[in-house]
Amino acid sequence: MNTAKRSNEARDVPLVEAVNMALHRAMADDENVVVLGEDIATNGGVFRATVGLKEAFGFKRVMDTPLAENLIAGTAIGMATQGLRPVAEFQFMGFIYAGMEQIVSHAARMRNRTRGRLHCPLVFRAPFGGGIHAPEHHSESTEALFAHIPGLRVVIPSSPQRAYGLLLAAIRNPDPVIFLEPKRIYRAVTQSVEDNGEALPLDTCFTLREGDDVTLITWGACVMEALQAADKLAEQGVSCEVIDVATVSPLDRETLLCSVAKTGRAVIIHEACRNGGVGAEVAASIAEAAFLDLQAPVVRVTGYDTVMPYYRNEQYYLPQVEDIVNAVEQVIAL
Repeated sequence: MNTAKRSNEARDVPLVEAVNMALHRAMADDENVVVLGEDIATNGGVFRATVGLKEAFGFKRVMDTPLAENLIAGTAIGMATQGLRPVAEFQFMGFIYAGMEQIVSHAARMRNRTRGRLHCPLVFRAPFGGGIHAPEHHSESTEALFAHIPGLRVVIPSSPQRAYGLLLAAIRNPDPVIFLEPKRIYRAVTQSVEDNGEALPLDTCFTLREGDDVTLITWGACVMEALQAADKLAEQGVSCEVIDVATVSPLDRETLLCSVAKTGRAVIIHEACRNGGVGAEVAASIAEAAFLDLQAPVVRVTGYDTVMPYYRNEQYYLPQVEDIVNAVEQVIAL
């Protein structure tokens, strides 16, 4: 068993490698952290997020499972109630539904059901979202399903640095976390990430850019388009504040409301379909608590209420920079 401490070396890495760094660090720091999932050990995962873990920590802590998501979820829950800290991977978010009975009926309720005698310190990881020319079951953005469940945290990183820090925080958290990794930006950009074992706070929004005219609220891969739109709008003299929600449940409403109070306008961007999306909860929160601060109605830029199309039409489904720019121009004009 390898429990040696890792160095604090900083490296320029993409998001998927930052996930790998966090897993290595968590497993080196705590021998109760175990990893399981389909093809995650010998092959290092379909996106190579778990490469090297089996070699470093052995097959007893890095386990290939059968192609059975219900088994993966149930086994992880059992491990968590008995003192381990499992990190279970679903190959794609579209495969997670077979495990939902275990996640919703057991993981989310264990602490309440046992009046605190048992709890579930576990993480369910899943690549999610479109943009990689995959079929629809490989391109799901259904974070709202889990955000609706009491007892679950839903965390979505949008950069290598936040992937590293938020995953460490999720693994150390005493309750279950759904950790969704936006795969279309797995390798889109690199950042300097220091492997120092420092976690970032959960349940907290990150203000990525200060602005005065409009608040852009988003998470996951859409952060990339929001920042690009903010750059484009700055050329027109429009100052955008960009907020990465990061933890979509529970929401850090205070940060969102403070920003809207300053700018008076809000545009919410997410890849998931519009109906019942997390963006609706954000919009409702703003309407309830910041209505008098608004100078224009809240606008949402989202995917469509359809199944994700095949790759030839993906670009028509996913929010584009131009869509965000048009939405901001709409609210600025009011």
